[in-house]
Amino acid sequence: MQANSSKHPKALPYLFFTEMWERFGYYLILGIFVLYLTDVDKGGFGFDRATASDIYGTFIAFVYLTPFIGGYLADFKLGYIKAIFIGGALMGLGYMGLAFHEKWIFYTSLGLICVGNGFFKPNISALLGKLYDNPDYKANKDTGYNLFYMGINIGAFICNFFAAYLRNSIGWGAAFMAAGIGMFLGLIVFAIGLKYYNYSEIKETEQAQKKSEFGKVVSQVLLPALVAGSIGWLLPGNYFGSDSTDAFLLAAIPVCAFYYRLYKESVGEDRKLIGALLSIFAVSIIFWAVFKQNGTALTTWAQYYTDRKVPATAEPFLKTIKLVEEDVYAMDSVTAYNEKYQVIKGEDSKPLKVVDIPVYFKNIPKEQLPAEGTKWSLLNTEIFQSINPFFVIILTPLLVLFFAGMRRRKSEPGTPTKMAWGLFISGCSTLVMVAACYWSINGSMKVSPWWLMGTYGVITIGELLLSPMGLSLVSKISPKPLTGLMMGGWFLATSLGNKLSGILSTLWDKYDDKANFFWVNFVLLMIATGIMLSLLKRSNSLFKEM
Repeated sequence: MQANSSKHPKALPYLFFTEMWERFGYYLILGIFVLYLTDVDKGGFGFDRATASDIYGTFIAFVYLTPFIGGYLADFKLGYIKAIFIGGALMGLGYMGLAFHEKWIFYTSLGLICVGNGFFKPNISALLGKLYDNPDYKANKDTGYNLFYMGINIGAFICNFFAAYLRNSIGWGAAFMAAGIGMFLGLIVFAIGLKYYNYSEIKETEQAQKKSEFGKVVSQVLLPALVAGSIGWLLPGNYFGSDSTDAFLLAAIPVCAFYYRLYKESVGEDRKLIGALLSIFAVSIIFWAVFKQNGTALTTWAQYYTDRKVPATAEPFLKTIKLVEEDVYAMDSVTAYNEKYQVIKGEDSKPLKVVDIPVYFKNIPKEQLPAEGTKWSLLNTEIFQSINPFFVIILTPLLVLFFAGMRRRKSEPGTPTKMAWGLFISGCSTLVMVAACYWSINGSMKVSPWWLMGTYGVITIGELLLSPMGLSLVSKISPKPLTGLMMGGWFLATSLGNKLSGILSTLWDKYDDKANFFWVNFVLLMIATGIMLSLLKRSNSLFKEM
């Protein structure tokens, strides 16, 4: 690569928009995933909330477990570019497959997405890191990953408006189909920029080295993981809550053991770097366990505990652009008020279903209950999933400028220090939800959307100090032949955190006092912060040498 005066490689805009469209599709399905699984009136599967949370947690866990093998195959055989094309195509087909309302097609499509992400995600992240290996760009690697991360979140921001419009005007299937179209648009952008990053492919000598080890990976990792996962699925009883959780956690053991052996068998500087990375991976698990509850616990809060009723002044416009869902709510006011359940009726006033409520009418004075057959215009729940990416888009340039100023003054903190602050700030975000629980009298009344805005705003600052920094760190200090594999390790930690997130979310209904649910999350993040602080001195001194 020839040096030039630009602060960033010319390939960055193409990778930016590729990832923007890929994440458009991925976050579109995440925004409506639990809503679709629990819906019974408008074409969903009608699962209970605990089952939906378990499926969600297992899915996002496997999405981030497969990068282990995808990164490895790119390292030794495929190269980054082929892996990205293969992964993107599989994900696009998987997104489109979700449009067909058949359980076997649904689960097959989830499998395609998981495998596709395994090829796509670690390799586009590693490819970006390769672009910053040039000395002229190396100092700006954190900034490059921040901008890349902003591209992810532009896609995540706009996708929920598309999802709301399409499912209100056409149905669930149209929303899922749009996710697939977004993925293929990303691949087109990636293809247009090929000339700018072909030089960043892995050297043949590095590929030969990894190819010689592939048999060991199959025998020591893949086959044991398949056997362990099968045992977890077939064991009688659910030791960790469900068959899928048992299978996933047992399957993850051989993969974690592989990384431990990789550390033990490495020597010299490589061993120090791998050890430091694995320590940080372990801490990040707790962050993802809390952060990924945006698709489960926080979606439940938005759906049932947040005042989503559209103001009369905004209703005509929002109806025109199909961002409100119209439901007919009617109450049997005596039984609902005394026994705390809600009767939802259709246009003909015949009961459709009886559901539990921590919802709209619990503990509302009888005189304030709506009349039978009253229509309520409610803002679509998935719109709240756009709050976090909105803050990412707004705050990323400010954060980049802030650290650029510190860099000029030679006072910029090291990447591990930024990550420690990210964990602490993320922990503070859970306190916003604790306050929301107390303010709502433990969910007995609907509260303002500003509570969700507040918690998303705080956790976004923590996210920006941790997630893109983690990607940058892996790219900076991984032994060069192992960059894809170590990027897979970062996503393995994300996978374990995602699964833990699903496990925690299944406990939501078991907490009578909802504040305690968020207190648990706060304690977990404070423990992670303490561990990260204990690693700082060694980590910062080690990384300064790089």
